[in-house]
Amino acid sequence: MAIRIKSRWFREGRTRSPQELSDALAFTLWRISDNALKSTRQSSFEIEVGPQYFDFLAEFLIFLVLVADRIVYSELDTDGRAVFTGNLANRVAETYAENRSRLLDGDLRTCKQDFIDRLNLRAGEYAEFTYGETGPDYHFYRYLAWCIGNVLTEEDAKWAIDPLITFEAPEAVQMVANTLRGLNEDEPRPARRRAAAETN
Repeated sequence: MAIRIKSRWFREGRTRSPQELSDALAFTLWRISDNALKSTRQSSFEIEVGPQYFDFLAEFLIFLVLVADRIVYSELDTDGRAVFTGNLANRVAETYAENRSRLLDGDLRTCKQDFIDRLNLRAGEYAEFTYGETGPDYHFYRYLAWCIGNVLTEEDAKWAIDPLITFEAPEAVQMVANTLRGLNEDEPRPARRRAAAETN
């Protein structure tokens, strides 16, 4: 999974609000999830461009929203975390709904509400699993694989679980963690040195 993601501010030197952090992260989660979908399709798993395509994206996006929420648990106070996660969920839902409604000719509001409803359901289910200092426990990953497995055909589901647990999901979690770490750094980066000395 090799994609370039934004993990720095254009203007640095000040602490960002929870809403600003979640605004910056929302599009990154879409890119990570879309890349995971492309990688899964390239591995010869059948995911048709249609409801199945967007159901995969929904499950992966929800997983990443909940991962981000767990990461900021120790970094933000209760109110800040609520603002961060609520805004992140809303922004991700908007992007998802815009794409799904446009490509599948669905109602924008319905698509967004369906995503939020699924996220709320999954939030309660993922709450049963542990997220420690090193990231999600095995059951956290295993549940994502189960959710994705329900989107795939029965045959593909048998073979897709291991790559998701072993590669796709852990790499995605690391990218989210790295992005948040970079966005939380409010110290300006040192100026780049010129690649070559100026000639006289």
